[in-house]
Amino acid sequence: MQSDIKTPLLPGSASDSPELLPRGLPGPVIGVIGSGDFSRSLAIRLVASGFRVVVGSRDPRRVASSLFPDGVEVQTQQEAVDGAERVVFVAVYPEHYGSLLRLREQLAGKVLVDVSNASQLHSQQSNAERLAELFPKSSVVKGFNVVSAWALQTGNSDGSKQVLICSDCSDSKAAVIQLAHRLGLCPVDVGGLCCSRDIEEVPLLLFPSWGGPVLATFFLFLFFYGYNFLRRILLPYLDHGENNFYQLPLVAVNETLPAVALVTLALVYLPGLVAAVLQLCRGTKYRRFPGWLDHWLCRRKQLGLLSFLCAGLHAVYSVCLTLRKAAGYSLLNSAYQQSGLGYAALTLSIMHTLFFGWDFAFLPRAYPYYLPPVYLLALILPCTVLVGRLLLALPCLAFRLAKIRRGWESPRHQQPPVTEVVQPQNFSHV
Repeated sequence: MQSDIKTPLLPGSASDSPELLPRGLPGPVIGVIGSGDFSRSLAIRLVASGFRVVVGSRDPRRVASSLFPDGVEVQTQQEAVDGAERVVFVAVYPEHYGSLLRLREQLAGKVLVDVSNASQLHSQQSNAERLAELFPKSSVVKGFNVVSAWALQTGNSDGSKQVLICSDCSDSKAAVIQLAHRLGLCPVDVGGLCCSRDIEEVPLLLFPSWGGPVLATFFLFLFFYGYNFLRRILLPYLDHGENNFYQLPLVAVNETLPAVALVTLALVYLPGLVAAVLQLCRGTKYRRFPGWLDHWLCRRKQLGLLSFLCAGLHAVYSVCLTLRKAAGYSLLNSAYQQSGLGYAALTLSIMHTLFFGWDFAFLPRAYPYYLPPVYLLALILPCTVLVGRLLLALPCLAFRLAKIRRGWESPRHQQPPVTEVVQPQNFSHV
């Protein structure tokens, strides 16, 4: 019975394999080439995790000893490379890689961890690939570039813990992955060194999923603000010299924000209607949506949050201008736009707009220079989305759409049954 308990559940488990970085006191020596902020933060984390660290600088005399924790040796780059057992972090800028060529023989057979980031997007060659060409006798591993110096210093309490790692050498990559685990980080193996281009460009892609929604919201704001400026300020000034330019910073912005919030909220639910119409027309859910629609569907959360931001700013402006309080509208957006009751938020927003402006829409003075009020323009897309949703709620369409989303397909998409043709037997040889 005891032998069964000692038998591992999975053969070849991690407990049976020798550790690539042996545990023990004192810990293995890790080399760090470079004495900048990232090197200091990395050294702090390594020492706290039980490693011995030797930092290599071009001029150790210029490095203050108080910058690094106790136990870290600051030496020349050659001495740091000679003192490192296996893993050496290269924490210098890529343009200084050439200065390390004199250490090529000392670095042979060691694992070089490149922590640099790309300086521009879509480069022909990554920094890690260039480092591998300069040091062919060393194993280059890309990693730790997506971890900030602040996250390394604060430990597990703050910052991102994910570390993207790639290399063409599986043993070297496994050693760096084990090192990241011992530092309390979460390593992610993303493949070979060819993936280092994508890893290096990650810090340059700040909020990659926010680019399209932010641009759409910005252009909507420009459109409605320009329309307000033309209708309320520029044309009255050119026509009869009425000076309303004082309204630009507050009044014009306050009238623009709710329009942008309403249209952006409609853009959250419009792609769902388009996707439902496509499924109804195709009669199946097993065909991919067009690329633009798939991209739009993946950005609905960002659009909803931007809509709430505009609505909240509208509430702040309204309070500052001692106008009608719109805080209720803003809070309803926050509560509903990211849930199953999102259409209720859209309906309440439309009702809010109509309640304060329905009577004004029928007055001739509401259309100076034959231009309709801003809120009427802002209601076009939300009302279209709401009407489309009501049409899809009809039983004849709702039932068919529910069947499609549960896997049903129209007959034109079903494969015809394959009938097996039985060949007649030949008994002539009998």
